[in-house]
Amino acid sequence: MFEKDEFLKARLAILISFLINGFSVGNFVSRIPDFKYELGISNGVLGASLFCASIGVLAALRPTSRAAAKYGSGPVTTYAAFTLALAVPFVGLLFNFFWFLFSLFIYGVLSSIHDLSINAHAAALENKAGKRVMSRFHAMWSIGGLTGGAMGGVLTSFNVSILMHAIGVGCFIFLVALFTRNWFLPAEADQHLIEKHAKRKTPRRFLILGLLGLCGSLGEGAASDWGGVLARDTFEASALLSALPYVFFSATMVIGRLSGDFLAHKFGVVKLLTWSGFIAGIGLTAGLFAGNIYGVIIGWLLLGIGVSTVIPMMISATGTLANEKYSGQVSAAEGAALVTGVAYFGFVIGPPLIGFISEIVTLRWAMLLPAVLAIIFGLSAKKVLS
Repeated sequence: MFEKDEFLKARLAILISFLINGFSVGNFVSRIPDFKYELGISNGVLGASLFCASIGVLAALRPTSRAAAKYGSGPVTTYAAFTLALAVPFVGLLFNFFWFLFSLFIYGVLSSIHDLSINAHAAALENKAGKRVMSRFHAMWSIGGLTGGAMGGVLTSFNVSILMHAIGVGCFIFLVALFTRNWFLPAEADQHLIEKHAKRKTPRRFLILGLLGLCGSLGEGAASDWGGVLARDTFEASALLSALPYVFFSATMVIGRLSGDFLAHKFGVVKLLTWSGFIAGIGLTAGLFAGNIYGVIIGWLLLGIGVSTVIPMMISATGTLANEKYSGQVSAAEGAALVTGVAYFGFVIGPPLIGFISEIVTLRWAMLLPAVLAIIFGLSAKKVLS
């Protein structure tokens, strides 16, 4: 058993961890249009470059889930916070195009290790608390993304260099990691001994949950990385105005996630995700057909409302399944890390995929893909979760 003070400290530590992870991503996303212009590359090349981050995420998935189970998600999260502090500055160096590719891979690895471990630790705390709190944790991620994106937009408008911006972000995350390093739950909270030669089959249900999360997160990744480029290139918006689609998207993500646990309890997860899919899909489609910067902002706003609760609900369901149905077969830490990793892959595969499609049908119409996927997860929620 753990003391109440331990729970409160761990809860605060996880909230802060989600905040700094989102803050890191928000700052990174805000400078993507600048990466493109600094390197002089097209949307297609930028999309292909961002795929390096996807490879980094895949590389981190298996080792992180195994480490979280073997050593406990708390210790892994503690060390991962320090590595996260290196992620954005590494990309910010921007020596040349080939360094950009390499740094994106490292960024994918480092940010993924932190993202996977904090979700595993959040699932452990939710299990110990015995109540649904996952959506609130993800709300903090969105608050971090909103803050980081807004700050990045302002710094860009003041012509602050990418390198100075990135170093500042890294130093801030390092100080936060240093301050909260002893606040997480101990290893035994979700430690799961793994027999070295044991062959274990991961339940198919976890993969399906991950794929449902992927449908939502692909839209989240695409909206984050391409909103500014679409606003600037297609509708000739200013640098500050180009940051607004992501800022509004992040704001509605925050609102949706802060209310997600309440709405899931009141209406049920199935009904919540069904309506979320329709709001995201139809809203984004309408915004794209509007054909102006205001349509983009409204489309991104509605997409944020729709996809906000998808990943939290999937991870929460995974933790419950691991502890109640698959206890002894798969730990909650492994299950949460696996589902997070599959879903998170959508977050990073979305930008390059949209980039490739945009070379064929333009960026504006390529963004219909996440709209279609949002409708798909809305239609499939009942079958997967019932």
